[in-house]
Amino acid sequence: MKILGIIPARYGSTRFEGKPLALINGKMMIQRVYEQACKADRLSEVVVATDDERIYNAVLGFGGKAVMTSTNHKSGTDRCREVVDKVGAGFEAVINIQGDEPYINPLQINQIGELISDKDTPIASLCKPVHDAEELASPNAVKVVFDKNGKALYFSRFAIPYLRNKVERTFYKHIGIYAYKTLTLREISALPQSGLELAESLEQLRWLENGYTVRMGVTEFESFSVDVPEDITKIESVFKE
Repeated sequence: MKILGIIPARYGSTRFEGKPLALINGKMMIQRVYEQACKADRLSEVVVATDDERIYNAVLGFGGKAVMTSTNHKSGTDRCREVVDKVGAGFEAVINIQGDEPYINPLQINQIGELISDKDTPIASLCKPVHDAEELASPNAVKVVFDKNGKALYFSRFAIPYLRNKVERTFYKHIGIYAYKTLTLREISALPQSGLELAESLEQLRWLENGYTVRMGVTEFESFSVDVPEDITKIESVFKE
């Protein structure tokens, strides 16, 4: 299957303006994400989707591929849709790769690429067991429950399921990487916001509420994202070069 890897990258951010251009161990974050994605065998091509010429020029400067997109998109999914419309001819699926995870593991990209290659999978994503009580309680760590076939039942900012009875249960946090069949991407980007989505501020609930299947894969690789400038020091201490 021919899969296009898209890395949405915005310059404007209320918590960290210009984040994609921030240096991580001496190299721009967007360059690190791009280079990690290029190591994934499942991707036929990788492109950065940006709304800012500074990021666009930076990507071209290190030899990467980039596409200028609208400044009006409300989500990375919408930005991916525009890229598909512009340069996505011939690609059967798309993987939306978070632009703020400079050391994303290429094996995770390959794993979700394998999931979306299944003819019966319209959307795929990843999750990881949660072992930390503070992370489980944090609304910033999205949790997911799925059925025995790996199909997502619900995503929430709360710990789900609620343990009314004392039973052994593994909780899973959602890893924010998505894969879509190209046709599915066009369909879901045209959907209006749903009630569940507005309640929890989670776009993936719009897809579930409209009857789309989200196939989940379980990974043991931890994700390290940059949300605020202070996160750079933490990540640099983990990935010393």
